Amino acid sequence: MLVTRTVDRTRGPARDERQATIDAAIESAAFTSALARFATLHEVESCLPPHPVPCRVPARIAFWNAERLKYLDASIAALRALDADVLMLCELDLGMARTGNRHTIADLAGALGAGHVFGTEFVELGLGDLREQAWHAGQANRDGLHGGGFVSKVPLGRPALSRLETSGRWFDGAFHERRVGGRIAMLAELDLGGQRVLLASAHYESHTGPEDRLLQTVVMLDDIDTHAPGLPVLIGGDFNTSSFELAEKRDAAHVAAALAAEPMRLVAPMAHEPMFDLLRRRGYDWQDCNAMGQGTQRTRPDGTPAPPFGKIDWLFARGLRCSDAATLPAVDAHGGAISDHEILAVTIAVA
Repeated sequence: MLVTRTVDRTRGPARDERQATIDAAIESAAFTSALARFATLHEVESCLPPHPVPCRVPARIAFWNAERLKYLDASIAALRALDADVLMLCELDLGMARTGNRHTIADLAGALGAGHVFGTEFVELGLGDLREQAWHAGQANRDGLHGGGFVSKVPLGRPALSRLETSGRWFDGAFHERRVGGRIAMLAELDLGGQRVLLASAHYESHTGPEDRLLQTVVMLDDIDTHAPGLPVLIGGDFNTSSFELAEKRDAAHVAAALAAEPMRLVAPMAHEPMFDLLRRRGYDWQDCNAMGQGTQRTRPDGTPAPPFGKIDWLFARGLRCSDAATLPAVDAHGGAISDHEILAVTIAVA
């Protein structure tokens, strides 16, 4: 499902429409109906920068799973200091009680004097995960949207959304929260010294395993080639490359035994994740655009998640010369975590 329709402002379904979906029978037909009916799932919000600037050559690009952008002021400070030409982001809230019912990416872009692109991954039917349900009990979502996108002072062209799956696995509440939608990769083109480069900001399913990640990769790469055939590409994403199936991850003894046999497995999961072989065969490289052997997870102020940490966030490049790859701490001025993911950055030029 490749979405290319753009709007100035996307909005979630009305509260009574979300409530009707909650009250409906939990079955595949109800999910399919809501997926088709909720307009925000079929459009991309695009807002040009107020004072556009040309992209530097080479360009500095960053990817970050911003974990709702709930620490907005600290995130603004950290990303301003990073001084990237384009920020590729995922886990962004729009009209969620847990983040003050703000339009987080628009607020971030406004503070940085930048434009933004946003696409809806999920319409949230509740307040979030179990922690957030407890923290925000009695509150209400205005729009109830969660998604990904880009922030940039450089104009980005031809924004689009690639919906990587429509399994509906979050609809029945088995993972303790109900959602309509599916995982996404946001796409946009960057003019890099007169050469168009396709950027993709991806967020893969967390409650699944390597084979499903492979399927999501097939969809993403096919949509990239459909939307921007022949262009150099930089993909950044939270790929959740745990190297384990979901049931295996929940078995602490199994994980401990596997890590004892292969201590670097979590930060170098390539042999256990067939998506890497597919990416290689489709012309993508990751060696030069990642700080290899480093985890990209971080413990939040509430003490979760706990180590051991893996490298689950990645950059992949095709047709680009990459340098100065870095994994940067996602912390505020006092060293406190502002996300459970670190920030990835790389410098790119057309090969």
